[in-house]
Parts: sequence; C-alpha cells; structure tokens
Amino acid sequence: LYGAATTQIQQLQGHRLHEAGFCGQGMTVAVIDAGFHNADRMEALRNAHILGCKDFVNPAGDAYGEGSHGLSVLSCMAMNRPNQMVGTAPEASYWLLRSEDESSEQLVEQDYWAEAVEFADSVGVDVVNTSLGYYNFDNSDWNYAYRHLNGCYALMSRQASRMADKGMLLVCSAGNSGAGSWKKITPPADAFDVLTVGAIDKEGTLASFSSIGNTADGRIKPDVVALGEMTSVIMPDGSQGRANGTSYSSPIICGMVTCLWQALPQLTVRQLLEVVRQSGNRVEYPDNIYGYGIPDFWKAYQSQK
Repeated sequence: LYGAATTQIQQLQGHRLHEAGFCGQGMTVAVIDAGFHNADRMEALRNAHILGCKDFVNPAGDAYGEGSHGLSVLSCMAMNRPNQMVGTAPEASYWLLRSEDESSEQLVEQDYWAEAVEFADSVGVDVVNTSLGYYNFDNSDWNYAYRHLNGCYALMSRQASRMADKGMLLVCSAGNSGAGSWKKITPPADAFDVLTVGAIDKEGTLASFSSIGNTADGRIKPDVVALGEMTSVIMPDGSQGRANGTSYSSPIICGMVTCLWQALPQLTVRQLLEVVRQSGNRVEYPDNIYGYGIPDFWKAYQSQK
C-alpha cells in the first residue's frame, strides 16, 4: 500500500495507526516552506487535499512556480497514491505557505515566517511543519552563536514558542549542519513547546548531517528522529525519488502527529508533545543526538486509551 514510503512509515509504527482508521481526516496542516513547484498540476498529488497556497515573500507572486523544496516536503505527508507512495497523513487538508526566499539569506525571511504562522492561525490550522532553519546570513554580522539557541533570541523561535498557546503544534527540522563546523540545531528548532526532528537511516543510525542539541539553556534537542536519509519524496517532475535531510524526517513525523491528534483530540499541544516523546525508543536515556529516539505512534496511541 505505501509503495516507496513503506520504510519511513513502518519505522514509526505509523501503519498501525492508519489501520485503526486515523489517517488525518478532519485535521488541517500548514506547510511553511520555500516553494511548491507544480504541486497544483502534477498527477502524483491529484488525491492530496490542498486548501490553498499563499506567498509571503512576494504576495503578488505564485508559490506554485517558486522552488521545489516545499513540494518534496509536502509529499512526505500528503501523497495518496496506493502502491506508489502514501504519506503519513494522506487524508489531512493542507495549506501551502511560502516564507523562504531561496535567492538570499536575510533576517526579513523570519518576518515572512512569522506572518505565515499568523495566517495559519487565522484559518484554523492544527499542525504546522517547517523544514527551515536559520543561523548563517548574507550579512555575517547577523549570524547566530550557540548562546543564542535559547528559544528566546531568534524571531522565528520567539514566534514558534507562542504557537502552543494558540493551539497549534509545530514540527520542525533540526537542521543539516551535523557534519559541518556549526553542528547545532538551527532556529526555530530551539523554541519551547515544539517538536524538533533529527534524521536517521533505515537502520536507525543517525544521519551524519543531522544537527544536534542541546539548546543553550540545556533542553534536550532534537526531540525525536525519523527517516531522513534516502527518504522517499516526489520530485518536481512528478516522479518518485530519494532525498536526504531533516527537511524530510520532519514532515514524516508531522503527518504522524497529525494522525495521532486526530485519534486523541482531548489532548492539548503540550500533552501531545509529551506523549510522542515518551513513546521514543530512547526515553530512558535521551541525549543531544537522538533525543528521545524513534517514536512509536501505536504505543503513543495505546498509552492514552
């Protein structure tokens, strides 16, 4: 049934949640990203329920014609082509919001992102995925240091830390700096009350590029991990391909969290975050590399029944 996405869903016991009837129906997800090239016209996404698309970088522009990163991220959740590829929340509804300008790295992009979050709140979004992170800018005077990863410094992190109070759950990528000199997570992954996701391979080993924690104030990050190496995604031409990055482990988790919240609607954002963390296979010894480990979404569901 899951086709190319079988490993990334079964690794999380997500298929069991789907088999119980929880595939995201009635839930609304916002994908805040760089662009969704051809997502409105490709056959592969014909069964995806897309509510709308909005460009905060160029309000007069067309996010369906800008970049393909958001398209691949979306496909991890929204794909619904049995035996080809099925995502982690195939029956959820999606808003596609562009906040990233791929031509430059400027502080103003965090303002675009904050605006996208406000819009998501205004249209009743439940869960937000963002596979974006900032620490290095075109003007090096703006660059962040490790001491800034306290959830309160970067504009994105401050906005992200307020989302739980608005009733929205944010899932974000940890970052892909693990093999470089920075190594650490990138804002908004340091925010409070968000689910930060690192990347592993199909064997459960951390991907070399996956950014690590902790936050500057000592909180465990990432929270959990999922498949981010050789992840099954849809490419701009509509074909199925493979890609690497916490950009893809994040939406895989985001879709499963969406299904879990559908199954457990009585939980608050903070309660849901804790249920997911407690289902991790490293919950007894969380660290700054794997966090709480690989979450078991069937276990998470069963723990609340």
